[in-house]
Amino acid sequence: MTDLLDKNKTLKLTVAENIASLVPYPPGKPIEELERELGITGSIKLASNENPLGPSRKALAALTGALSSLHRYPDGSCYYLKEKLSSMLGVEPETLIFGNGSNEMIELLVRAFLKPGDEAVMADPSFAVYPIAVKAAGGIAVTVPLKGMTHDLDAMAARVTEKTRIVFIANPNNPTGTMVTGAELDAFISSMPQGVIVCVDEAYFEYVRSGGFPDTLAHIRAGRPVLLLRTFSKIYGLAGLRVGYGVAHPDIIGYMSRVRQPFNVNSLAQVAALAALDDDGHIRASRENNEKGLAYLYDGLRKLKLEYVETEANFFLIKVGDGKGVYEALLKEGVIVRPMASYGLPEYIRVTVGLPAENERFLGALSRTAS
Repeated sequence: MTDLLDKNKTLKLTVAENIASLVPYPPGKPIEELERELGITGSIKLASNENPLGPSRKALAALTGALSSLHRYPDGSCYYLKEKLSSMLGVEPETLIFGNGSNEMIELLVRAFLKPGDEAVMADPSFAVYPIAVKAAGGIAVTVPLKGMTHDLDAMAARVTEKTRIVFIANPNNPTGTMVTGAELDAFISSMPQGVIVCVDEAYFEYVRSGGFPDTLAHIRAGRPVLLLRTFSKIYGLAGLRVGYGVAHPDIIGYMSRVRQPFNVNSLAQVAALAALDDDGHIRASRENNEKGLAYLYDGLRKLKLEYVETEANFFLIKVGDGKGVYEALLKEGVIVRPMASYGLPEYIRVTVGLPAENERFLGALSRTAS
């Protein structure tokens, strides 16, 4: 048995270098565990860009009605969800694909179109899953620094080569909350050589307040190689059920479907997502809470003389100097935020807009820890 272990008592395994070199996505600890470790209670979590209003009541009611059917396999095609969304978006059903969160859409895109040695261009920092998925497939993640905390599309276009197969654009961007405009995205897509797929990740688009947001669906209707990603995890408040979708030309969807596992979206996720699409009141309330929360937080930060990055999403960056130190000090106050050192922004923390009482508590704690 000892022959299976090396001198450090770890298994002797042969692992591809592209896998061995990956740094896993760092999940946060459950609130209950943090409270146990710190000896506190009543913590608030403003770290994961979740909707503080929770899921819609219509989604919760639909879930209750679906519990008795859990012995059945899910609808492998997401038929009813596909029909509903195709009608709402004005696209054909064959242009839609669903997955276990939009994360899975990223994995399927990479598996279908990226060979070892191929390149994918992306901003830095942006969504952490892009480089993980690319490197896991043996691809090369070509990262381009942000300009003014947003995508530098000109610089990204300049990094596209004959080896490029995919370009990732998070809009609004995570973790900065900034967006590229329709005119900027139109010009970028028009400049792409044949065979390059532009993946536009609009996980937070429902929160956007500024004008000029891109009509990405227009590029898909025009037959361009664009994949649009959206999710039910954010404004719909269904993060725990994991359901997202992609929209693209049927040829792109067809190849992604070839590597998609059967029954990849569970029954409860499909039922809840379908019901959530009809809850316009929940969407309006979520936007209103976000807009009022941002105004309140911005005002408080100005009074504290702290810099922040204006956002189009439900989270934003605050420059606090020692991001890790402030994060740890806030933890002791029962306020969970996200330190940004892993994104190359050690002076910043990322904060999700919460409920009014949570926003007030955060500002109070920050005033005591960042001063």
